[in-house]
Amino acid sequence: MDAMPSNLRPHVSYPGPAVAIEAEATRAGDRLQLTYRVSGDVAGVRWPAPAEPGRADELWRHTCFEAFVATADSEAYCEINLSPSGQWATYRFTGYRLGMEAASAEAGPFSPQVEAAALVLATELDLGGVADLAGKPWRLGLTAVIEAANGRVSYWSVGHPTGKPDFHHRDCLALELPAPQGS
Repeated sequence: MDAMPSNLRPHVSYPGPAVAIEAEATRAGDRLQLTYRVSGDVAGVRWPAPAEPGRADELWRHTCFEAFVATADSEAYCEINLSPSGQWATYRFTGYRLGMEAASAEAGPFSPQVEAAALVLATELDLGGVADLAGKPWRLGLTAVIEAANGRVSYWSVGHPTGKPDFHHRDCLALELPAPQGS
């Protein structure tokens, strides 16, 4: 099992509220466990209201945690959206912002856990059924869209491309998780 903990930072053009965001990705086979921890001024974040758990589109328009998973040998990639509301979405792209369709991966049940001055969201997904990902080393982008209480939106990532925020850009895929042993 390989773990990849990271600190996300806001895009320089879109400063966020006074929070810190830690994200961790753990891989076991083709299962990806994601954990996001927001600490600091969590009252300064506009959190989505709890909703019926399940798939929903356009979660990125409000506070949402995301992951992008690709391989070095393909232009295809998977986008994962996790809302603190309990809703989620997974998409597969055939290339940079091309051929978007719902991916076969589903997020396991999750609900944000509120700790002293922190919010933690964790879930697990099976990416073995997502074309181009099974059994291969992964390039990973851990990201978040944070909507402040005043409505300003900030974009957080391990790595940002030059220019405007763009989580789909390969510069955001700054982390590597090796293929499972025996693959």
